[in-house]
Amino acid sequence: MTDEIQPAKPGVTKLGWIGLGVMGSSMCRHLIDAGFAMTVFTRTRSKAEPLLATGATWADSPRAVAASSDVVFSIVGYPHDVSEVILAENGALAGCRAGAILVDMTTSRPSLAVEIAERAARVGVHSVDAPVSGGDIGAREAKLSIMIGGDADVVSALDRCWSALGKTAVRQGGPGAGQHTKMVNQTLIATTMIGVCEALLYAHKAGLDLETVLESVSSGAAGSFSLSNLAPRILKNDFNPGFYVDHFIKDMSIALGEAERMQLALPGLALAKQLYTALKAQGHGRSGTQALHLALASLSNVNWEADRASIHPDGRASRSS
Repeated sequence: MTDEIQPAKPGVTKLGWIGLGVMGSSMCRHLIDAGFAMTVFTRTRSKAEPLLATGATWADSPRAVAASSDVVFSIVGYPHDVSEVILAENGALAGCRAGAILVDMTTSRPSLAVEIAERAARVGVHSVDAPVSGGDIGAREAKLSIMIGGDADVVSALDRCWSALGKTAVRQGGPGAGQHTKMVNQTLIATTMIGVCEALLYAHKAGLDLETVLESVSSGAAGSFSLSNLAPRILKNDFNPGFYVDHFIKDMSIALGEAERMQLALPGLALAKQLYTALKAQGHGRSGTQALHLALASLSNVNWEADRASIHPDGRASRSS
């Protein structure tokens, strides 16, 4: 079946896109800008209007998207959403013709990626799982890291698409391997965010200037994406989502479930999930993952948002706090 795969080419290959959330809108736009014809669907049509204005075509269902496309991308919220937009009666697989490619970029269960691949193969359709890392910034700047599971020839045929979406695209193995790799990624991020938040709280209580502290530590051995990109948001009391707390809890739950199946203890990840669950209980499920700082601040009775709201005209944090 793979010898029939033709490389995706702008102006030739018709793409479809399902899901236009925080990351999906930017990712879809990059493919349009690269010259691909695009058909889109999302639950709230108003989110699609900016893309429709650039020439994208609206479809009324995932199935209708697939009927008009050679390759269908999806990035939605939860595994049950993936099942709905791909495997349901009105899902994308039902609209695919033989030889089409489904690419799910949602962070989801590895077992679901395997199920989709198996069901797709029965009707001559190819399936790839390709979750991403980089958040809203990576999506806007086309600097995502893309972790891919699927047939090697199918993955290679999408090279023009990967290059339009990210700076790194690596095939990790067969179906589900991309999702397993994303679980590795989320495990790394979960405990890193605890460290970022605790470090900022320490600096705050020690009376240091937080901006200059970041200048020193972000370029040293402690540097990370979270420190460089999310710590500055924390300093500005910016807890808007680049990636939702709700979705991160979902990811950690998947990773812990897989770890349990493999009889693997991950106590650091379990702690992070508990802290994020507490953060959600405090009303921050739709905030960005950097809002973990608020939950940790509350443990030490630090009124972070009020303290940071008191700043000097030059933008430095008030030493009186």
